[in-house]
Amino acid sequence: MNNQKQQKPTLSGQRFKTRKRDEKERFDPTQFQDCIIQGLNETGNDLEAVAKFLDASGAKLDYRRYAETLFDILVAGGMLEPGGTLTDEVIRTDVCVFSAQEDLETMQAFAQVFNKLIRRYKYLEKGFEEEVKKLLLFLKGFSESERNKLAMLTGILLANGNLSASILNSLYNENLVKEGVSAAFAVKLFKSWINEKDINAVAGSLRKVNMDNRLMELFPANKQTVEHFTKYFTDAGLKELAEYVRNQQTIGARKELHKELQEMMSHGEPLKEISMYVKDEMKKNNISEQTVIGILWSSVMSCVEWNKKEELVTEQAIKHLKQYSPLLAAFTTQGQSELTLMLKIQEYCYDNIHFMKSFQKIVVLFYKAEVLSEEPILKWYKDAHVAKGKSVFLEQMKKFVEWLKNAEEESESETEEGD
Repeated sequence: MNNQKQQKPTLSGQRFKTRKRDEKERFDPTQFQDCIIQGLNETGNDLEAVAKFLDASGAKLDYRRYAETLFDILVAGGMLEPGGTLTDEVIRTDVCVFSAQEDLETMQAFAQVFNKLIRRYKYLEKGFEEEVKKLLLFLKGFSESERNKLAMLTGILLANGNLSASILNSLYNENLVKEGVSAAFAVKLFKSWINEKDINAVAGSLRKVNMDNRLMELFPANKQTVEHFTKYFTDAGLKELAEYVRNQQTIGARKELHKELQEMMSHGEPLKEISMYVKDEMKKNNISEQTVIGILWSSVMSCVEWNKKEELVTEQAIKHLKQYSPLLAAFTTQGQSELTLMLKIQEYCYDNIHFMKSFQKIVVLFYKAEVLSEEPILKWYKDAHVAKGKSVFLEQMKKFVEWLKNAEEESESETEEGD
């Protein structure tokens, strides 16, 4: 019999040695930097070799922990201090964006290095975006040539989809804007971006992050006008960007006009005040009469709850539109504006089925109220109508058009007899 006490089990568990085979080497930032810089220097400025070195090093070095250090080196040649200056005590490399040639082809080659690195190590995406945001805030600490290279590179990366346009938020920093750094940087950035893609692709990226209406903020408040923006970017060779912003401002102004008109009409503001407001907005935002008559029609038709019964809605519409006829007449002083209104009425009556039988009565009302005249109505009937409900509306208008033609002939014959 064994008199020795039986060893009781413990709760501490057993310790196993961790395998070292796949464990990444952990350094402090300085050691990590030395390792990266040494490897870059050995590539001899061959960017294909740089890409291969970075690809292989990710298996041994902790890119996740030292992403900021890695990107600092690839852009500036060493670790950056706050403000954008290089740390003094460390070694540097010339195999970086800031030491490269200042031309588009070289920056495209560097963009490929970043593209390959981020595709290989997807977890670096967020860190890279944060790095670019930081670099943009440091612009004042860089030389003009370094800014130009960074701008070209950023434009290419935006075009390639390696960055989101949200990084442009950094350019709205008050100090950068005030000193003109943001606008100058934006010129180089947009030139390289548009060179890679086109203005429509650029606009789509800006719209995705609600940046399409903020480009004016690249300038101080006292210079945030369409005129200043247009001149600055047109003079810099970016006419298509200038035109895009001008169009965006007009679209914004139209939306604001439509919204304000609906409020004024719902509050029963006098037509004279509404008319004065519209004329001021037209002048201020360079909105054409043809555009305004479309907005007015839409606003007038959307400020009332329409009857769902077809036999009653026509009577309701005539009564409502009679009230607003003087306002509409003030903005149909050109034949093209009248034709625009005719088309808007046609589209509305087709899109809102209860109004299908109301078209002719609305046109006759506007003719009597001098909102519409003979010539645009006859032109619409002959060849200026759209396909929507064409056969129905042309049939409705047939007798009225014949009456207009006869009245026109009688008027001409009376004029000839008078002569």
